[in-house]
Amino acid sequence: MENTCFQLAPRGRCAGQLDPPGDKSMSHRAIMLASLAQGTSEIGGLLASEDCLATLEAFRNMGVQVHWLAPGRIRVHGAGLHGLQAPDTVLDMGNSGTAMRLLAGVLCGQTFASTLSGDASLNARPMQRIAEPLQAMGADIRLCAAGTAPLEIRPGTTLHGIDYVLPVASAQVKSCLLLAGLYAEGRTCITEPVRCRDHTENMLRAFSCALEFADQRVCLQGGTELKATEIDIPGDLSAAAFFIVGALVSPDSQLTVKNVGINPTRAGVIEILRLMGARIDIRNERNYGEEPVADLVVTSSPLHGIEIPRNLVVDAIDEFPALFIASACAKGTTELSGAEELRTKESDRIRTMVSGLCSLGIRAEEKPDGVTITGGRFGGGTVDSGGDHRVAMAFAMASLAASGTITVTGTEAVATSFPGFVDTATQLGLAFE
Repeated sequence: MENTCFQLAPRGRCAGQLDPPGDKSMSHRAIMLASLAQGTSEIGGLLASEDCLATLEAFRNMGVQVHWLAPGRIRVHGAGLHGLQAPDTVLDMGNSGTAMRLLAGVLCGQTFASTLSGDASLNARPMQRIAEPLQAMGADIRLCAAGTAPLEIRPGTTLHGIDYVLPVASAQVKSCLLLAGLYAEGRTCITEPVRCRDHTENMLRAFSCALEFADQRVCLQGGTELKATEIDIPGDLSAAAFFIVGALVSPDSQLTVKNVGINPTRAGVIEILRLMGARIDIRNERNYGEEPVADLVVTSSPLHGIEIPRNLVVDAIDEFPALFIASACAKGTTELSGAEELRTKESDRIRTMVSGLCSLGIRAEEKPDGVTITGGRFGGGTVDSGGDHRVAMAFAMASLAASGTITVTGTEAVATSFPGFVDTATQLGLAFE
């Protein structure tokens, strides 16, 4: 992959109207469940990023017919739970941990062998967290010695339901096991230590799968057939978060974000920014199926440092690169703890973000499970994104509060989640050189 960079002049703006791309997490899940359902489904608002297209291609390789009706809208002819065909190649999930972990749950219930792999970054991420409970369900899934992909999955005995307590809150592990539970005999129940994103549960219900809930526990009965439906995917709050922070830290800016998902298990970024003094108004609340959606009006705001509440960490885990930029622009010190999961993302996001902040003149210190950031003024300089799409987009926003040009290297991965990022940012006022 060609090494690319962003170069941004200081003191741009972030104002106007943002129509964020479709939610990446929901796009993956919609493709998967539509492929496993009985009948023909239509999905609107689909994110056509490299990550989601990898998921789509995997199901095409297993015999699922997909037709593009318009940009962002597809028709999926579901194969049913037991209608997938053996792929004739390794299933390449690119850079997507969501795709690999969720699809592993599906593949463990098939009667054919398969192999899941990805790029160098994905093949370095931990997969033991899904392999152990899948093996406890009876799956024959094998990892590399380091506990990483490629994952080899072989047809074994019939899966059986499991009553599993997640050692660490993880929507990907929970979702993987629920999808495997569709193929298992008996009930599969997952208990979370703290609530984490529930897009899989919402989408399973949209495809007519009955679930039982009690406190932080969800159960489903194996063998439940999914029924085709029509899904509209909200705008991605994780993608919008960069521009929300950009509008907050650039002077005299107001940004309207349209049709964005505000699922409470994902909206921690809004709560954290409001605690820092951000003016974010939520308007026109409504639902897309099971998912809450709204418009946001974001106005430039003087931010102040806070101790980020631990109960909001899981609900904002993907948005911390953007939140670190907000913290660097805030008056005082921001403390984050309980976020060790950031070290296992596309990069070690604690180390990569701290290194970048320091290179631009901000005081930032690593902790094993978080950071301490003292607000200041960004200077110019060069930042290595570590090939991490969210880090790259976050440091683009730093240019809005910088005194000199900022160059961000390793930005090619941005296409995995937000292929139109540069065009969108330019239209809103960022000054790409």
